[in-house]
Amino acid sequence: MAHHTLRSGYDRLVERLNRFPQGAPPSELLHRILGLLLTEREADLVALVPIRPFTAGTAARAWKVPVAEARTVLDQLASRAVLLDIEHDGETEYVLPPPMAGFFEFSMMRVRGDVDQRALAELFYEYLNVEDDFVKALFTRGETQLGRVFVNERALPNDGPALEVLDYERASEVIRSASAIGVGLCYCRHKMAHLGRACDAPQDICMTFNTSAASLVRHGVARRADAAEALDLLDAARDRGLVQFGENVQRRVNFICHCCGCCCEAMIAARRFGYLHPVHTTNYLPEVVREACNGCGKCVTACPVEAMSLVSANDPKRPNRRTVAFDERACLGCGACVPPCPKAALRLVPRPARVITPMDSTHRIVVMAIERGRLADLVFDNRALASHRAMAAILGAVLRLPPVKQALASRQLKSRYLEALLARRGAL
Repeated sequence: MAHHTLRSGYDRLVERLNRFPQGAPPSELLHRILGLLLTEREADLVALVPIRPFTAGTAARAWKVPVAEARTVLDQLASRAVLLDIEHDGETEYVLPPPMAGFFEFSMMRVRGDVDQRALAELFYEYLNVEDDFVKALFTRGETQLGRVFVNERALPNDGPALEVLDYERASEVIRSASAIGVGLCYCRHKMAHLGRACDAPQDICMTFNTSAASLVRHGVARRADAAEALDLLDAARDRGLVQFGENVQRRVNFICHCCGCCCEAMIAARRFGYLHPVHTTNYLPEVVREACNGCGKCVTACPVEAMSLVSANDPKRPNRRTVAFDERACLGCGACVPPCPKAALRLVPRPARVITPMDSTHRIVVMAIERGRLADLVFDNRALASHRAMAAILGAVLRLPPVKQALASRQLKSRYLEALLARRGAL
């Protein structure tokens, strides 16, 4: 009977996680992961919290307990980074982040003794790297994904035709504009270290920003850093050929990871499922200066997703001469291949069509929910007790969508109010 109760509590939490656009497919491994991170009672309580940010009062009503008791539980969960606590208009709000990018990573962003991190690493590896369901759900459903690549600013040309590089495309600008910066261990390499498979790239280097950073720093999950240190770490990451992978939004980016091709989930997914576009690319592609390329292969080694290869140069005077070729469909446009070239035979050029980046996290989440058929879960969450502010944010994001996605949103909600609102805006 106790076993049934335990499983039913975690089942309810899994169902709650999968109301969010970035879910976690049910699995015995997932239940074991959650069992390491939360107690049975905590799982039951978290299964009742809203999708959108909420207060202790909201949780108290959902849990039918006094506000002080609810706040104690919420603060305990936030101290372990299962929840994030955010200061808004003088009041503390809480939010359950998705598993990734979210509380899976947070559980490995520091060395801790309250959780068996080796066991957790082994379970994460099996769930993410052996079983396919979670990674496919995370990276391959819908057109809009959670993460995007930032261009290596060292690869941008100093002469010749200037590239139009917007501020939101630069990791350095994300750092300079952040209200708070936290630095923690790289989840991916920390996980692999417990398995004896990590590379020697630095671990204490991954960054969170703004409200996420403030919460993680407050509870010791990440350490506080200033912009100068973060920019130095960015330089160090680029010295090692690491790729900057961050939240797929233009404003108030919450994380940037410094990814290697061997350990990091996003780069592994890009290699495995590149044809499904699991990671949003930059707006740039490398172009080969054929007469300069000596076929040394340094760019091939630098590419984290195996988009570069050496082929015959078809030079009748030098039949053994090699040159580089790249697969545009697999290329992230990160520019990691450009600095290692000793002959300056690679340069970045604009992609034929600009990649669309959502304005902010609400915009991205709404688009992802529409594409995955989950918009109603955001708007009509019975457990959310949604505020007018949350509803206004969601509807505002819908109104910024192109007409095709607005129509899809209206069909999912089956809302006469939304149809009238869109019609008034001339969108339908």
